[in-house]
Amino acid sequence: MPATVAAAPRPLLPGLQRPGRTAQPRWSASASRGGSAPRRASSRGGTAAARRGVREYVEAAGEMMRRPDGGPARWFTPVECGGDGGGRLPGAPTMLYLPGIDGVGLGLIRHHERLAKMFDMWCLHIPVEDRTSFEGLVEYVERTVKSEDQRARERPVYLIGESVGACIALAVAARNPDIDLVLILVNPGTSFHKSQLQSLSAFLDLVPEPFHLTTPQLLNFLTGNFMKMPTIVGRRFSFQEAGQALSEITTTLLPSLTSLLDVLPKESIVWKLKMLRTASSFVNSRLHAVKAQTLVIASWNDELLPSREEAERLRDTLQKCRIRNFRENGHKILLEAEFDLATAIKGAGYYRRSLQTDFVSDYLPLTPDEFQKATDHIRMLQYIANPVMLSTLPDGKIVRGLSGLPKQGPAVLVGYHMLMGFELGPLVTGVLSSTGIHIRGLAHPFMFDKKKEELMPDPSYYDMHRIMGAVPVTAANFYKLLAEKHFVLLYPGGAREALHRKGEEYKLFWPEQSEFVRMASRFGATIIPFGVVGEDDICDMLLDYDDLMKIPFYDILDKMLNGDGVKLRTNSTGELKDQGIHPVVVAPKIPGRFYFIFGKPIETRGTSIKN
Repeated sequence: MPATVAAAPRPLLPGLQRPGRTAQPRWSASASRGGSAPRRASSRGGTAAARRGVREYVEAAGEMMRRPDGGPARWFTPVECGGDGGGRLPGAPTMLYLPGIDGVGLGLIRHHERLAKMFDMWCLHIPVEDRTSFEGLVEYVERTVKSEDQRARERPVYLIGESVGACIALAVAARNPDIDLVLILVNPGTSFHKSQLQSLSAFLDLVPEPFHLTTPQLLNFLTGNFMKMPTIVGRRFSFQEAGQALSEITTTLLPSLTSLLDVLPKESIVWKLKMLRTASSFVNSRLHAVKAQTLVIASWNDELLPSREEAERLRDTLQKCRIRNFRENGHKILLEAEFDLATAIKGAGYYRRSLQTDFVSDYLPLTPDEFQKATDHIRMLQYIANPVMLSTLPDGKIVRGLSGLPKQGPAVLVGYHMLMGFELGPLVTGVLSSTGIHIRGLAHPFMFDKKKEELMPDPSYYDMHRIMGAVPVTAANFYKLLAEKHFVLLYPGGAREALHRKGEEYKLFWPEQSEFVRMASRFGATIIPFGVVGEDDICDMLLDYDDLMKIPFYDILDKMLNGDGVKLRTNSTGELKDQGIHPVVVAPKIPGRFYFIFGKPIETRGTSIKN
């Protein structure tokens, strides 16, 4: 079924003029011209977003490419993204998707429906026969960015670009340092001069048509590793099912790929590769001018670009850049199974709807897939510790299970932080799976600091905490969570408890005055004290902070970890004031079981707290 588009009922973006009639006709995707209104395009009707992938992309892209179209480039909005804004978050920022070399604009086909709830989403379509220069595309996108910035100055504009699209995004950011931009760069083409694409460009100059279609690099160039498509990866198949899936690839996907190659003339491929060479040189000479918040998505198995090394170079060059590495994915990561762009943005802490991130109101609720990943993340610990949860009923009776927890918030769960915070995963996932209550934790600011993130072995180490709803521990965030009737997880002892010394197992480091009680009573929140035992029984402390400080040069790492970060408990005295982050060295031992016990809920509604 051909992809279709319809006129979008909203103000036009720059470069697009209103159609000559007021009705909203149906158009084929490739027939929508730069002189008509922005469009809503659809992939094959009715297919669930989670199942879209290479096949749907190839079929829809092939349909768009087959129609004679010399340009110009223009924007469209996928039908799945809901042109009326239904289901979209209030105040959602504009997101402009800038495609890779193919130029079709359907590279986010697997992500349309979820991104549409987060963004006012527009995709750039560059027809096969269009010969707009790189500078011309940059100017076109720049006009759109300026228009959207004028329309909603209090919101950022997101530019999501892959390969050459990432170069366009960087160029626009370099030319507009005063506009609030968020760049999501997927395997950026800034490494063209170090890639296989440079040799492919030289090869295509020598090979006549149609023999250029036989080169494997060209197939990768267009589709990436198509064996990573959702039909196979991420699912457990029997031999019979796997055979059927492979048969499906050979009978349906490969002919579609061949058809796509047939409609993509060599002249267009050569033109686009030359444009990528120009784009790479243009952007690399201007990286110093990029001030935008930037997230680089890097595939370690990229068949075409050295994306892993390039991500590290960009992180070291750009002022506000984070990277996320995906070890098993290839160049076309956006079409591959098990990758969710929305989750990657959320985990990196890069979703916001205003000038500054509001960790409470900008939080996106968990999806089933995210909850499953969180559960898988702690599966081994869950198996070893085999947690038991007990709760206390209003009459004081202790029962197995969580029936003693209140059904509605606001509530504050106050407990002891065990060694390295190992209890967090089983606690939050266990309560959510048993009761449906989503606990929001107040976390150390270290987890949200870009500079500190770079000191970790994996920059995404704390992403799961953000995905699960952790927020930096501040009075303002505590206030907002209670105001919105959340269940809030609070550890008064903080990092000092979680990173305790030898011989301090189960020792409390709480302030003399429980300052959270006053805030809880203001909102009539229920206070639920809880405790956990067993965690210190699954490992032995080999080196604590005191031991580490005796190691030569460790003080240098200590300053890097804690020197420039946000200070907590600055008004406290004694051990509690020490809220620094540091590693500990432990050795596993025969594990003990985790026991969680939630005490009798303490009602603050109707009470007053005196100074």
